[in-house]
Amino acid sequence: MARQKYNTALIVGAGEGLSASLARLFAREGIKVALAARKIEKLGELCGKTGAKAFACDATNADEVERLFGLVEREIATPDIVVYNASGRSRGAFVDLVPAEVANAIAVSAFGGFLVAQQAARRMLPNKHGAILFTGASASVKGYPQSAPFAMGKFALRGLAQSMARELSPQGIHIGHFVIDGGIRSAVRAEPADRPDSFLDPDAIAESYWNVLQQPRSAWTWELELRPWVEKF
Repeated sequence: MARQKYNTALIVGAGEGLSASLARLFAREGIKVALAARKIEKLGELCGKTGAKAFACDATNADEVERLFGLVEREIATPDIVVYNASGRSRGAFVDLVPAEVANAIAVSAFGGFLVAQQAARRMLPNKHGAILFTGASASVKGYPQSAPFAMGKFALRGLAQSMARELSPQGIHIGHFVIDGGIRSAVRAEPADRPDSFLDPDAIAESYWNVLQQPRSAWTWELELRPWVEKF
């Protein structure tokens, strides 16, 4: 069965961890990479290692998102893989939550995903080819105490992905939502020696994204759950 071939990836909400792992993987596969974040100073080393180009963008601002896609098109190419990896949080007892902070958390986690996905889909539909991937979390399917804003945003993002999959998959656009159910390993978040593999390896997560991208269209996944053995489900 013929696999999809991809040429240019845009990762929105880029930083260390999963975004960096995805950028490295895409670069190894010969895919040109664009990285977008509110602050791009932190992306210099990653760009140097992967050949990626960084773009400043507030994903909750419609004008900035449209401008981002225009810049990526002009300076690299039209992306046929778009990953939305941004999220917002506001923690605390429900009765003490600050409405403006809650609104911002939902905007980053969900509304930004809509804005980015809409610009991506408009460019992919004429060619009936492309993939739009969303990074979810445990909170995409489980609302935890003192974390209502994160759950609200991630539930909305999952609903967006499901709706898009039903509408756009018949038109050749692969939509993927990834439930990352657990902590992600990092330089400052190492697992205890007596609990190996209790955190998700970001490189392993990236491999799962890539596996989904390689699926033949007759057997596409719209959602994938990834978790270490310590997580209950």
